[in-house]
This record gives sequence, structure tokens and C-alpha cells, in this order.
Amino acid sequence: MTNLIEITNGELTARINPLGAELWSVTDAQDREYMTDADPAFWGGHAPLLFPIVGSLNGDVLRLDGREYTLPRHGFARRSMFAPVQVDATSARFRLTDSPDTRAVYPFGFVLEMAFRLDGMTLAMEATVSNPNGETLPFSFGYHPAFVWPLPGGADKAAHKLVFEHPEPQDIRRVSAGAGLLLPASEQTPVRSKVLPLNEDLFRADAVIWDDLASRELSYGADGGAWLDIAFPDTPSLGLWQVPGARYICIEPWAGHADPEGFDGDFREKPGVVLLEPGATRSFRMDVAVRPR
Repeated sequence: MTNLIEITNGELTARINPLGAELWSVTDAQDREYMTDADPAFWGGHAPLLFPIVGSLNGDVLRLDGREYTLPRHGFARRSMFAPVQVDATSARFRLTDSPDTRAVYPFGFVLEMAFRLDGMTLAMEATVSNPNGETLPFSFGYHPAFVWPLPGGADKAAHKLVFEHPEPQDIRRVSAGAGLLLPASEQTPVRSKVLPLNEDLFRADAVIWDDLASRELSYGADGGAWLDIAFPDTPSLGLWQVPGARYICIEPWAGHADPEGFDGDFREKPGVVLLEPGATRSFRMDVAVRPR
């Protein structure tokens, strides 16, 4: 039995699993669900937190100062137990710190806190990374929430779309089959000005990736149905992903991304990595505002 922590304000209810500080459910006052059903036939995740890497390393190897460490795709936070350090009716905060197990694969001290807060029809989330070391802390961080597709409200799945804050004319990136490394070639964007019509064919070659997105906000939904307004002011990259045929879409703001294909350098030199000075903190927000039908 999974013991979820529930917060509610009467308009929205969120349920969080301390394992991974993972958001499992967001429902409105009519008990309509906005998160994935986590059908294991497609993917059993809900909204894992990606730390200290996003995506895959080349050969699952993290290279630092001539040493090599094995670190699988998306890192260890999603499989780590976070401690609830503050819980009240409408908010909760969880903390993960380094341990002998994490240092065996990522040789740094760190503090990762994940906060959730309900404000009206908005779920505000903020991840904060702190560096207690006497040296620079290299890391990446990403959100990986899977929202139900189609959203409640009765609109057809094929009518759903993303509407970006700004036009997004730049090419998209893909990852290699199996290894999950960022391919050097790009593809013409499927976005038309600000609008991306959603269909399963987009994901037959795995994720759709923007490594330098212009927008920091987007809306997901369909005319005549519900919408989600999603803000991610602190993350320059974005991934979209699903297993074709599934009843979800992952909208993933990232600070960082997979290793470029062929990259075998020091982790500190990886494109997109965050370098946090000793004693410093860095926060990453993601706000999800629900507009029910």
C-alpha cells in the first residue's frame, strides 16, 4: 500500500508519494483527474523528478576527474525516499540529501528540496538544489509529469494541442534508439507559429526535444474542453513524450538534457549542465493552473 501525502484547498487536491517526491494525482472539486493513470502496459510513472541528470549519459557513465561512475537514465532521485519536512492542509515540502549510496554514483554532497503548494486552481511546484560542498556542484534537473490525454471535459483526443507563449520556429532534436543520446541532426519543427497540434505519430521516434526553447509558458488542452496553463520560468529546455497509444502526454521542462551522441568528456563540460557555486542554491519552478470545462 502506497502512503500518499494529500494536500487540498477545496478547489484542487494533489497527492504526492514521498518515494521520489513524485506527484501522483491532481483532481478538481468534481474529482476529475488531470494526471496519468500510470497503466503499466505503457509506462508506470506519474511525474518523476530527474536529478542529478536528465536523460541518458553515454554508456550510463558519469566521468569526473578521470574517474567513472555508473548512473542510469534520469538519475537516482526518482527512486529515492524523500523526507517530508513540512506538511499542512495546502502545502508540502520534501527533502533528499546525499548518502553513501548516492555518493557511490555521484560523488557530491547536495540537498534537493521539492515543494508543492495549492493556490486556487494552481498547483505551484518548486525544486531547490543547494550546494554544501567546497567545490562547484555540477548537475541537471528536470520535471517529468504525465498529464492525462485527453483531458477531462469531453474534447476529443485528436483536438488537443499545445499553445506556446512565443513562436517556436527552431528545429527540434531527437535521441538515439536504445541509448537515448541526443542526436546531432535536427528536424523541422512541427510547431506552426505558436501552436503544436498533438498526435501520436509525433512520438514514434521517441521524445520531441527543444534544447533552447523561447517560451517559458504554454497551454495544453482542446477547444471545448479543459486546459492546463503551465509555467516553467527557470528551465530552458523542454521535452514532450509518450508511448504511442497511451492515455497521457509528458510535458517536461528541463535544465539539462541527455549526453550528445559521442560525448565522453568530464561531466562538468557536458552541454546544458548547471554549475552551482559552493554555498549557493538554485530553484526551478513549475506552475500548473487548471481551467476545467
